[in-house]
Amino acid sequence: MAWECGIEDCGAVYDTPEDAIVHQTNEHERRECKVCGTVVPDGYLAIRHAFTEHTRAEYVRAYGASAQEVRDREEVRDAIEAEADLNAVVERLNGDPPT
Repeated sequence: MAWECGIEDCGAVYDTPEDAIVHQTNEHERRECKVCGTVVPDGYLAIRHAFTEHTRAEYVRAYGASAQEVRDREEVRDAIEAEADLNAVVERLNGDPPT
């Protein structure tokens, strides 16, 4: 399965979700969360922040998101979390060598 970067018109494609997350973190601007003001990497990590740290209602109010937009982002999160080794992503982003 290929993993495409969904940020704006990027369209970069990767073999693993880990590669896509690292790309999003390193190659795209960080965004300020409209709910709490925390600055987070765009893409998956922004979605994870929004739905881990905040309620759906907070997200909808802050972003003006529709129920479908919320479901779409939750589906992205769920698909990535079903496939990705998030510990490996953290290690790569911290510059740790693979184990």
